[in-house]
Amino acid sequence: MSLESLPIVTHWLVRHAGFPTRRLEARAELALCVAALAAAAEAAPSSAARGPLATRDPAQTAALRAHGLRRAQVHFKCDNSAKV
Repeated sequence: MSLESLPIVTHWLVRHAGFPTRRLEARAELALCVAALAAAAEAAPSSAARGPLATRDPAQTAALRAHGLRRAQVHFKCDNSAKV
């Protein structure tokens, strides 16, 4: 568990469950800890959340865009409906 989410979970347990005089079941406490970890993981910025384009080199992105434009310019439609 991250150190930032520990006070939040402890405060919730004190406020709603009467901690430390009363304890929840072990499964319930585990569920709260897992939920706090999931919330911390969602709130943490990660490189995967930014998407694959954010990690690319700008020169590579420009080269791929130019390549796509060149391919679009040379594309032609073939009409095979003519009878031979």
